[in-house]
Amino acid sequence: IGQCGLTIQEIDGRKLLEIGYLLQRAYWHQGYAIEAAKAVKEYAFTKFHAPWVFSIIRDNNAASIKVAERNGMIKTGVIVKQYYHMDMRHFVYCAENPYIHKQ
Repeated sequence: IGQCGLTIQEIDGRKLLEIGYLLQRAYWHQGYAIEAAKAVKEYAFTKFHAPWVFSIIRDNNAASIKVAERNGMIKTGVIVKQYYHMDMRHFVYCAENPYIHKQ
């Protein structure tokens, strides 16, 4: 039905661990994205001991913004990425690893 996992994205010279997902349209709005994103976030925190995970989302992608927010992420920035010679605004969402940052 699609894919969800971790990727490395470079923003402002920093390499960030990103939760990314892409589902076939027939499976949108059925809860699969949030279920997968939560599992990937937990995996990044417990298996990789990542201090943070990020999601980079087009500013007009309301569904993905909702997934990030339901996944406990907060908007921490705005960037512009170029696709096909066009500037496209993206929001940067972040979640901190509670297993590390509670101490």
